[in-house]
Amino acid sequence: MNSDNKPAPGPVVSRSEVSWRGERLFDAGPAGRQHRIDAAAKEAPGPVETLLNAIATCSAVDIIDIIAKRKTPVERMSVSIAGTRRPEHPRRLTALDIEYRIDGNGIEREHAERAMQLSFERYCSVAASLAPDIQVEARLTLNGESFPAVRQKVWTPQQEPSAR
Repeated sequence: MNSDNKPAPGPVVSRSEVSWRGERLFDAGPAGRQHRIDAAAKEAPGPVETLLNAIATCSAVDIIDIIAKRKTPVERMSVSIAGTRRPEHPRRLTALDIEYRIDGNGIEREHAERAMQLSFERYCSVAASLAPDIQVEARLTLNGESFPAVRQKVWTPQQEPSAR
């Protein structure tokens, strides 16, 4: 139950489809909205690059939306993301280094950094789906001025109190 004594909404289900196209090539996405993924990373982004793109895109749209609520819309934004992976299999991500380059009249550093924080702590479902031990550092470059990286706390589910 939520605070209004109404049943909590059910889970949101996202679906996709992946079709092998030969060699290490796949078409991925819902019907009519597919894109190429190249497990060899020669013709298109590979699976890990696709995950990095999803993290960057998910957090960027959150940041754009949060900043827009302050009536200081983002005019331009680009994101660079690098993921460090384990040397042995499974070569999962262990750390992310992200730079958000944001331009917009009237955007204050504190508001942009708060938007970054809220994205990772509350809104970005892709980042929240990662293993909880992944270290995320994000840097802001606002209107051409760069600021130091800040470690981001990524949302993790709260432990349910044990039944007694």
